[in-house]
Amino acid sequence: QVQLVESGGGLVQAGGSLRLSCVASGTMIALNTVSWYRQTPGKQRELVASISSISSGGSNTNYENSVKGRFTISRDSAKNTVYLQMNSLRPEDTAAYYCNLRRPAWAGGSDYWGQGTQVTVSS
Repeated sequence: QVQLVESGGGLVQAGGSLRLSCVASGTMIALNTVSWYRQTPGKQRELVASISSISSGGSNTNYENSVKGRFTISRDSAKNTVYLQMNSLRPEDTAAYYCNLRRPAWAGGSDYWGQGTQVTVSS
């Protein structure tokens, strides 16, 4: 069974940095597409960044426009972990951040979610 555990959220001043971690169990994280989403109360969950599986042509990354140049998604296969390095944080980055893992089609294509970690950026 696939499980995801996020950590690294907290309270930070505007301009500061945080690094979120998403540790997977039950699967090799590199074989899956992993994404970070965020959600604020009353709004839909939005995609922040994603990293493709190693079987889909390499570690291609994608970012939501407002975080380009500030956030970096990366993977450490040895630790079965995906990170989201967040720099130059803004108050509008305040949200609950969720890790999502999507199994490849040949493995069923299921989605798995972590429990979320809160990021609060003060002005």
